[in-house]
Amino acid sequence: MKLVFAGTPEVAVPALDTLIASARHEVAAVVTRPDARAGRGRKLVPSPVAQRAEEEGIEVLKPARPRDEDFLARLREIGPDCCPVVAYGALLPRVALDVPARGWVNLHFSLLPAWRGAAPVQHALLAGDEMSGASTFLIEEGLDSGPVYGVVTEEVRSRDTSGDLLTRLAFAGAGLLAATMDGIENGTLQAVPQPQEGVSLAPKISVEDARIDWAAPGLRVDRVVRACSPAPGAWTAFRGERLKVRSLLPDSGAGSGAAALAPGELRVGKNAVHVGTGSHPVELEWVQPQGKKPMRAADWARGSRIEQGARFDAPVP
Repeated sequence: MKLVFAGTPEVAVPALDTLIASARHEVAAVVTRPDARAGRGRKLVPSPVAQRAEEEGIEVLKPARPRDEDFLARLREIGPDCCPVVAYGALLPRVALDVPARGWVNLHFSLLPAWRGAAPVQHALLAGDEMSGASTFLIEEGLDSGPVYGVVTEEVRSRDTSGDLLTRLAFAGAGLLAATMDGIENGTLQAVPQPQEGVSLAPKISVEDARIDWAAPGLRVDRVVRACSPAPGAWTAFRGERLKVRSLLPDSGAGSGAAALAPGELRVGKNAVHVGTGSHPVELEWVQPQGKKPMRAADWARGSRIEQGARFDAPVP
């Protein structure tokens, strides 16, 4: 089939590579978000998908909006049979959905109908899911509600961050998307409507959502830290400045002797920093002070000269 691939971030590149390598399909063009400013110089930088496509000499389309008439006209000229999508980052209007004869097929990083939305992996970790996965489905105008072609499953490991899990799903999902294209082409694959039960939503995690509530149980604190890594980054406040909490130590607080700490209260040992939660203390591993590089929590504590009984700043109600 002639394909036009739509995607933007690094997580979409494995799927693009797999389709480029396929002997059965031709990636005629790529659709991606416009160049964005990045780095200290705030220079315009093409998306990872755009960079990869340009390396392969594939035409790159960067519409400001996918309903722009110039973009739609070029899409019709290319005449794709199908448009596979991975984390494109913009809603597709009906006028665009109607262009390819076999529709737009999305690779979504959840086991639909669970975690429809922009941040499925983060919400799976926040919820403590033991199993995750990826699904391919035919895009409709609803939010990730279209009929499903196929799924792959992936066990959630106890120390997974969202970055860890998403990386594994990106590669497993790449194979699923290629197999879905094969099945659509030869007519052996039919999309099945999603069940009405088990629907859950996964909206984007904001910076404010990533603030740690030390009054929550330690298990919840651990989930927030892992779910928000690498982005947007779990954080707390100390002496009026933001401090990112990059990671906690496994089994933090167990047998540490830091048994009685109020939520947010710090206890600094020679090589360990414990923080009280709503259940048991947790041990910080890596933190990142505002404007500085990540560092070991013990090094941060020594440099900050934390006094006995110090606490992280509580959120303003």
